Amino acid sequence: MDWNIKKESGISNKGNPYRIKQFMYRAQQNEALTVAFIGGSVTQGSLASRPGFCYAARVVSWLEQMFPGASFTYINAGIGGTTSQFACARVQEDVLDAQPDLVFVEFSVNDSSTSLFLETYEGLVRRILYAPSAPAVMLVHNVRFDNGANAQVQHAKIARYYQIPSVSMQSCLYPQVVNGEIPLEAITPDGLHPNDEGHRLVASVITYFLQEIFQEGENREGEGPVQVLPPVTEGCYGSAVRIQNNNWPDDGTKQPVLVQTEGFAADTSPKQGFTDVFKNGWIAAHPGDTIRFYAETSELAVQYRRSVRKPAPCAKVFIDGKEAALLDGNFEESWGDCLYIETLLHHGEYKRHTVEVTVLPPIGGQEPVVPFYLVSFLICIGH
Repeated sequence: MDWNIKKESGISNKGNPYRIKQFMYRAQQNEALTVAFIGGSVTQGSLASRPGFCYAARVVSWLEQMFPGASFTYINAGIGGTTSQFACARVQEDVLDAQPDLVFVEFSVNDSSTSLFLETYEGLVRRILYAPSAPAVMLVHNVRFDNGANAQVQHAKIARYYQIPSVSMQSCLYPQVVNGEIPLEAITPDGLHPNDEGHRLVASVITYFLQEIFQEGENREGEGPVQVLPPVTEGCYGSAVRIQNNNWPDDGTKQPVLVQTEGFAADTSPKQGFTDVFKNGWIAAHPGDTIRFYAETSELAVQYRRSVRKPAPCAKVFIDGKEAALLDGNFEESWGDCLYIETLLHHGEYKRHTVEVTVLPPIGGQEPVVPFYLVSFLICIGH
């Protein structure tokens, strides 16, 4: 349906489109190019009726129509319910190892407007922007269509500072929902996730901006190669890594160092794609099961499973012998098991920290129906 979308209002930041123009020039030369998307459930394609109807796939389809002689490899690294805190630690493996030529970043409805997420988002963007393949980057600020909430105020600071082209559904689609030009139920069944029509509209805002950049042709004044800038924040998350059982350093010379496991068993079952998130971690089934390690860092988080199957076990985390957090394995939502991040250190003291996770006895004497699943540790290497 033609909703008379004011797509020009969706251009949040024109930025420096030099790399996008270079990408399009290469597409005109019929090169083989890789286009990647990293984000949350909207990028993953939640509530689209088929994968090809999500906004990311639609953008790639538009590129294929614009540049029929080029060949495009499409990577959709969207994972529902995740934030830029996780993304900055997984972007190397999930996106950058493929040496992408164009990357879209979408976390504005998953991140909160806090200083933590400003820093993790910047860490993610810097990892992509300064990657060896020098990809073009576009930031996508999606929005809750029912109340207009997102983290764009924070994320737009990064867009402006690094002069990254970006689009906003908060300034484009959301006002037309508020004034009734677009019925809410026509584009989303839950107020957040777009249906097929919603995904089509999100893609149309992105491709409108891409079309504008393409039609500009020659570089405007101020456009040019991306400059390496110092971070806006303390910049700790530009070195974030994700540690699981399949990449744990085992030679004793690298960080972190695994000290001891008692009862935690490594999950070695094969992983099936980006969204198969409960793999390569550790499983513990009994009270007192413990995993212990140390790492030199000032930033530390743990990922674990919160399950809709109850009761689920809980665990405690100790840092340097002091209780730091309770990891409650019970998830109160109903949409499925949650990959949850518990931040343990943020701008803590940079030193060698000893970390211990221990499974607790069942609450109220009820035996858990699922084991405790420790997915990974997120740390930042270097000070």
